[in-house]
Amino acid sequence: MTGPAPDSTPARAGASGGTAPTFWRVARRPKWIAVLLLVLVIAGIFAWLGRWQLERSFDASRANGPDTEAAVEIREVATPQAMVDGRGIGRKVATTLEIVPGDTVVIGERLSDGVPGWWVVAHALDDEGASLAVAVGWAATRIEALDAVDAVDASGELGPVTGRYLLSESPQQSDFEAGERSALAVAELVNLWSTPPGAEGTYGGYLVLDEPLAGLERIHSPAPPTDVEVNLLNLFYAAEWVVFAGAAFYLWWRLVKDEQERESEPDPAP
Repeated sequence: MTGPAPDSTPARAGASGGTAPTFWRVARRPKWIAVLLLVLVIAGIFAWLGRWQLERSFDASRANGPDTEAAVEIREVATPQAMVDGRGIGRKVATTLEIVPGDTVVIGERLSDGVPGWWVVAHALDDEGASLAVAVGWAATRIEALDAVDAVDASGELGPVTGRYLLSESPQQSDFEAGERSALAVAELVNLWSTPPGAEGTYGGYLVLDEPLAGLERIHSPAPPTDVEVNLLNLFYAAEWVVFAGAAFYLWWRLVKDEQERESEPDPAP
């Protein structure tokens, strides 16, 4: 009994009569390596353009909001005896102040960069005589805050100073029965000031100074968060450039594959 006859099927021959080349054998030819290098350059340009469009999709939305970090005169964004609107909330403002002695208070349970402590809040007048509540600094303990009150009262005229203008808080957050305050509520402070506001009125918000007074520490007052909306048109363009980069590699692969298939075709019968 004999075993199976050995496979006598000849290897597939190409048009030149030799063994059919593999894809990678064709791809390693100088011509296709040069084309691949060109494709890499083109794809790199497409990728850069895609990144540029992606950055523009975010930058365009950021440009729509106000610049909260460039200080403007306080009266450009806030008016005494008027409702506080969105123009001034969280903005850096500049003004000249005069501290009213005897009206400085301390407010507890206040955070500065996540650390609990006490704020020292003064009554000040701007250069036109309007009253403004000013958070002049932060202390780790109530004793340190109280020790700074006299020095704050004696500060006199300040200016020009800069700080962040914020919306007044609700008086209901304070513990009236215990005589302690944890909210910076302008409506409450007006009733506590020994020197009541004059005819020039009172600002509805309060100011957090950039530079603290009387050896106190600076109150951490970050810029307000902004909602970043993606520009969908730029995002679409960014995706297009990524597709183009992928198409460049596909075109190279298709050209090499076509040549490999042509060389793999058997010679026509005589």
